[in-house]
Amino acid sequence: MVDNTTEKKVDGENGADEAHAYTPGLKVKKATIVDKMRRLPLLGEVYPKVGDMVSYADIVAKTEISGDPEIVKLAMMLGLEPEDCPQFMTKQIGETVEQGERIAFYSALWGLIKKEIKSPATGTIESFSDVTGQLILRGAPIPVEVDAYIPGKVIEIMPREGAVIETNAAFIQGIFGIGGEVHGDIQVVVSDNDQTLVADMITEEHNNKVLISGNMVTLDALKKAVEMGVAAIVSGGVRHDDLTTFTGEEIGVAITGQEEVGLTLIITEGFGMMNMSLRTFELLKEFDGFNASVNGTTQIRAGVLRPEIIIPHDIVEEDGGEGISQGMVPGTPIRIIRQPYFGAIGVVHSLPVELQRLESESAVRVVSIELDGGEVVTVPRANVEIIEE
Repeated sequence: MVDNTTEKKVDGENGADEAHAYTPGLKVKKATIVDKMRRLPLLGEVYPKVGDMVSYADIVAKTEISGDPEIVKLAMMLGLEPEDCPQFMTKQIGETVEQGERIAFYSALWGLIKKEIKSPATGTIESFSDVTGQLILRGAPIPVEVDAYIPGKVIEIMPREGAVIETNAAFIQGIFGIGGEVHGDIQVVVSDNDQTLVADMITEEHNNKVLISGNMVTLDALKKAVEMGVAAIVSGGVRHDDLTTFTGEEIGVAITGQEEVGLTLIITEGFGMMNMSLRTFELLKEFDGFNASVNGTTQIRAGVLRPEIIIPHDIVEEDGGEGISQGMVPGTPIRIIRQPYFGAIGVVHSLPVELQRLESESAVRVVSIELDGGEVVTVPRANVEIIEE
């Protein structure tokens, strides 16, 4: 999570009685401009031009990365000294070979002894060492393509690297996710944000869909979704043990998104049974049937990355940037991101200026939050995130 919080005092006639704070938060936008940089890992070729319109599946850039090296112990296989091997090679450095094609042949005693060495893979003869007698065969280049991910307009080209694509869309960030980039039509499969997505709700009709749950998705539902070819699931919560069982490993704190589990999962609130934010749920219901771009990649330390749901549409952009720019003030929607109120949602009640001492004896700035149920709690400011609306 992002723990850095900066604040400044707001002065009144009788001195500063409240603090003004800016806390990075999760975005829940009905209409905003979304820019996506699509970049190659190595220099390559970029296809579109500035001003071009692209679809989410269009390839915007392509390159090739070197194949895996294959070591052939040529001297040992031929039974020769390393310096004698080159004269018996039928393929030279830099030449390409097919798997099973002859790369060296040795004959002795008028043909009574014959040794033929065939290539273990398709690739290029990269080098031969007359010290070790080993030949390195470089596998065929592996093509790498980068698609647009979102439909929209190309607004910038990075020569030989990629492009920036812009679109008008609903934009929702989750608190945690697994799985990479997928696409599918939004389909809300529960009636309310406090309803659980269970296996019986998922059918063959949900193939390639982005399913919207309420407070939780069960382990059986995750498994059924994979069987039915569901593209992604968006849920308020999930049990940590279920997630570990589903992925087959403990989820770390570095970065997710590379899991190969058959679908992408985005959690909007936290672990356990947690009602999806009503605003988020209603927004997703509004776009039921729209095609969405979904990415579960999450990084919760340096260089924070949030899982996201992007739903392109033609609704005019909201004039909502001012709320987030003014930071955290009374009335700002807030989510608590640490125990004992982890996942609770409310609004800022007040921002005391004075430092308050915690049980740990640390003196920190705090925020008072009125929870959805009406209870007012006080927590360190580092323990909250703004819900950007």
